[in-house]
Amino acid sequence: MSLNSYGHLFRVTTWGESHGPALGATIDGCPPNVPLSEDALQVWLDKRKPGQNRYTTQRREADAVEILSGVFDGVTTGTPIQLMIKNTDQRSKDYGDIAEKFRPGHADITYWQKYGIRDYRGGGRSSARETAARVAAGGVARAALKALVPDLQITGYMVGMGEKDIDRSRFDWDQIDQNPFWTPDAHAAGEWADYLDGLRKSGSSVGASIEVTVRGCPPGLGAPVYGKLDTDLAAACMSINAVKGVEIGEGMAAARLTGEANADEITFGRDGPEYSSNHSGGILGGISTGQDIVVRFAVKPTSSILTPRKTITKSGEAAEIITKGRHDPCVGIRAVPVAEAMVAAVILDHYLLDRGQTGGTRGPIG
Repeated sequence: MSLNSYGHLFRVTTWGESHGPALGATIDGCPPNVPLSEDALQVWLDKRKPGQNRYTTQRREADAVEILSGVFDGVTTGTPIQLMIKNTDQRSKDYGDIAEKFRPGHADITYWQKYGIRDYRGGGRSSARETAARVAAGGVARAALKALVPDLQITGYMVGMGEKDIDRSRFDWDQIDQNPFWTPDAHAAGEWADYLDGLRKSGSSVGASIEVTVRGCPPGLGAPVYGKLDTDLAAACMSINAVKGVEIGEGMAAARLTGEANADEITFGRDGPEYSSNHSGGILGGISTGQDIVVRFAVKPTSSILTPRKTITKSGEAAEIITKGRHDPCVGIRAVPVAEAMVAAVILDHYLLDRGQTGGTRGPIG
């Protein structure tokens, strides 16, 4: 199986399966002399790890990350960084019933059609367990960004669960870390708790909408045509398990606007260009403007549910399936730290690309 890597200069390859002995990431292209430790990476993995509350899968994994190479005396050396996370709580017997059946809405059938072999124990590489490696790699990207662009902040949060959306008038950055849904609307968090409890007890699931905002990103990242910053952000977010749609800024809603409404008018302020609005999501022509970069995506409902579903076996016979095991009633919750990690990797990659191409020079204004 190829295509397990992403990035241009900051290059990440993930490896491992859901029920294998371990999974991890190999990172090439991280600048040298970036302070990095296992404890610093563990902070981000702890946001994603399963079993933290009743709203996520009850699989118990410590998600303890080990740095095997690329760090000496507490800083990166510029050589490949190898990260490993051991699996400690697999229950492969839960998946015995699906060895011959395909789960509707899951990658089981497409993996079998393409490769003629699949790891039915939790989905193998198609499992969201793979995203632990992405979060570890994103922690490395965050460490490098902290050293290179100290004021840059990357924050992910949930803005919708099923048909329930946040009230943006109640948006509070400080609330995001105060509830299990990573949402900036405390009132919505209370409503979602009751809603998800009902779904969880019934054995069903629901989708979600996730947003990531990058504050303090310098202008000039990205390149025209095939090197657009929003192209790589969209691809990175779309690569996350269960994501079915990605928007930048106004996104699909821009199709309903007039040119007058959509244009972010520009004035010159004390610190440079200022914009009247941010319909562009901080990116114009594939290049960052210096405004907040806003990425939003939709996560489909978890396909592993207790409700009987019609399916077929590998021999083509009609069958019915109920997926046992420990699953997220809303996989969007744990998608938030994964989204932050992917965005961090893309932003760092484009920062390094820009530094290599332009040396950080900018066209003067004013």
